[in-house]
Amino acid sequence: MGNPATKSSTGTLALAALGVVYGDIGTSPLYAFKEAFIPEHGFAPTETNVLAALSAFFWAMTLIVSIKYVWIILKFDNNKEGGVLALTALAHRLTRHLPRLSTFVVTAGVFAAALFYGDAMITPAISVLSAVEGIGVVAPHMEEFVVPVTVGILVGLFLIQHHGTARVGGRLFGPVTVIWFVTLGVLGIISITQNPGVLRALNPSYAVSFAIEHPVAFFILLSAVFLSLTGGEALYADMGHFGARPVRIAWFGLVWPALLLNYFGQGALILSSSSAAENPFYLLAPDWFIVPLVALATAATVIASQAVISGAYSMTLQASRLGYLPRLRILHTSDTERGQIYIPTINWLMLFGVTLLVIVFGSSSGLAAAYGIAVSGTMIITTLLAISVTSMLPGRKRSFLLIGLVFFGVMETMFLASNLTKIASGGWMPLIFGIFIFILLSTWKRGSRMVTEERSKMELPMESFISFPPQEIPRVPGTAVYLTSDPNLVPSALFHNLKHFKVLHEKNVFLHVVNEDVPRIEPAHRAKVTEMSSGLYTIALHYGFREEPDVTAALEKVNYPGLTFDLMTTSYFVARSYIVEGPGKLPRWRALLFAWMTRQSEGAASYYKLPPNRVVELGTQVTL
Repeated sequence: MGNPATKSSTGTLALAALGVVYGDIGTSPLYAFKEAFIPEHGFAPTETNVLAALSAFFWAMTLIVSIKYVWIILKFDNNKEGGVLALTALAHRLTRHLPRLSTFVVTAGVFAAALFYGDAMITPAISVLSAVEGIGVVAPHMEEFVVPVTVGILVGLFLIQHHGTARVGGRLFGPVTVIWFVTLGVLGIISITQNPGVLRALNPSYAVSFAIEHPVAFFILLSAVFLSLTGGEALYADMGHFGARPVRIAWFGLVWPALLLNYFGQGALILSSSSAAENPFYLLAPDWFIVPLVALATAATVIASQAVISGAYSMTLQASRLGYLPRLRILHTSDTERGQIYIPTINWLMLFGVTLLVIVFGSSSGLAAAYGIAVSGTMIITTLLAISVTSMLPGRKRSFLLIGLVFFGVMETMFLASNLTKIASGGWMPLIFGIFIFILLSTWKRGSRMVTEERSKMELPMESFISFPPQEIPRVPGTAVYLTSDPNLVPSALFHNLKHFKVLHEKNVFLHVVNEDVPRIEPAHRAKVTEMSSGLYTIALHYGFREEPDVTAALEKVNYPGLTFDLMTTSYFVARSYIVEGPGKLPRWRALLFAWMTRQSEGAASYYKLPPNRVVELGTQVTL
């Protein structure tokens, strides 16, 4: 018999995963099937077309989500963490001996992360907008209020982010999402019983035959089919929060059956009345239930939006830890949950972008034209990264796994190609936004590396400093901690200290924070202390990319003979770089962009949680 506590824990995690992991894909029935029959596609709601569309929806979800993501991709964890950046770090670690492949892996992974931000803005806009559009079904004369109500809901959602979701979200998200999925399934079952012939679409021959006979129409249909898959990548991204088993249980136990029943229910309704294709989701419900359904759908889309917003915070934190973004102000919204964070800069940028999308596009159908490109691009890159990791693994199963991943890659390439047909009608937006974010990420990474190189020219090699210590310089009581990015060089802050104060402390520590490619580091392996000479030490503090560096707390736990870090006798010296214009390796526009990003960076004192009244900051000018 299994451990009851384990079963209870798994069940609790599966319930929590419903609200966080499946919020996005769970609200797809609001707009995905309807999008297949919009007049612009010229796809009439005939019996042949409806069965072909349903067959394509069913097999796409089965192959891409159920098999690729739920069974295969969840196995590609980076120390139990998922997401495209975690997979990039894993692939980079395995391919370091192959420079070209390693460069491709990192570039592709960073671009996928950039595309994620475009998806993170579109998801709240299209989800909430599609839910509020139910007002038009209840009272057609109130359609003019759909956009204002949507904007109001989204503004309210972003305004409360700084309070966090630890109290309300943990208790309500899971149960509300259970009610949502049960409602989807029940509405679908009722409609299917009235027209059970719709179940013929389970046969893949309907989709295959239609694709052969009408290849152009099928190609266009794929862009609508793909809308039922958006959110599938969240299965992998949120694996670290819940674990693979609860995510799988939630999918196969409730989410997948509910979604399929609802899609087939919408298909059955359209077969009975072709006019229902205008809004098959809400027309599934009896008249008396439409208003409660609009309220429930709005709640479900708010939950889905919250999950995406939280994902954007987490992605930003990982990107900063891996050196692709500057240090940003990060606030913690829970005393018990370390992962509950709030990043003001990201919050207000997303609010501006989401609100602008709703106002400009004005409807879920309009936004659907912009939706899909970013997600399909991310899916393809995830597959390519998984192929890179698989090719480095031993064993016979590798060949079968590679064949499967290549097959999924071909399917996703078809979806991307279909979505690219929507570029002129709005698909350009996530591409332009993704390219812009990629430029930001790559500029910061490249600029930071160049700053380190320039500063290294101004700093003395550590070996030289140890060999000829300035014995004649007076010593003062206490411990000085110098933060340095390169443990082989004496930090410039020490030279500035000598220049201005003409003294050294009794004990001098050169501290280097190491960001590893793994999510977390065991506390026992956090600090590595090396004594170089009398009164001179180097300390390397190791952190995973999912961890938040707390230098003060880590130093308090250092156990090394003769080395203690008393709050009142320890001073921290930090060098801050100031970028000035001049002839350099970076193009002028990129140097200016990097300088602007540097000014937005959070100071080292607050980022590393140093005691403010014990920090001395010294500036260094760097020309790029």
